[in-house]
Amino acid sequence: MHFKTKKIAMLGVLAALAYLSVVLINIPVVSVDFLKYEPKDVIIALGGFMFGPVSAALLSVVVSLVEMVTISSTGPIGCVMNILSTWGFACVAAMVYKRVHTLKGAVVGLAAGCVATTALMLLWNYLITPLYMGLTREAVAAMLVPVFLPYNLLKCAMNAALTMLIYKPLVNALRRANLLESSGTGAAGTRNMGIILTSLLVVATCVLAVLALRGVI
Repeated sequence: MHFKTKKIAMLGVLAALAYLSVVLINIPVVSVDFLKYEPKDVIIALGGFMFGPVSAALLSVVVSLVEMVTISSTGPIGCVMNILSTWGFACVAAMVYKRVHTLKGAVVGLAAGCVATTALMLLWNYLITPLYMGLTREAVAAMLVPVFLPYNLLKCAMNAALTMLIYKPLVNALRRANLLESSGTGAAGTRNMGIILTSLLVVATCVLAVLALRGVI
């Protein structure tokens, strides 16, 4: 029961942090300004890795609903899109990691989450974006490859890299504070360094790609 209380409290903190990340960090990625990057999915994916895919799903719904009634201008349709996007990334990654609770499982899960989110959002942007953006379906179809595809790929790659950078130090700190149960597993230092360097490379590549797409470089 004591652990359940800690889990509920930590999920509440993660939900608050995810919401604040949307409020404070909105970075345009492509030429369409309503497609912006915020690190909400990173925080929800961390929750999914720590507590499972159901917790990630609940975090996604709670944060998206609060976002809808406070800062969003897209109403229920935008809320549904946010939930679908986060489910595709965080829940898929958490499901894989729950079954294969290793470094390889985390990497494969995040990669699967990137693929799932990109495919889902291409489909749902085609179906739903015309309903709330005032665009024809033909106009949205013409934007799928040059706009929505790079946006979702860059967003997911950034989220995956940041999740890998943050997860292990965060979990270790929480275990030392007795806020999270120990799993009894760990990766070797050289493997951790490899993940850190690879993740930093992915982040740097994504930043340069965004700057290129925005015409800055």
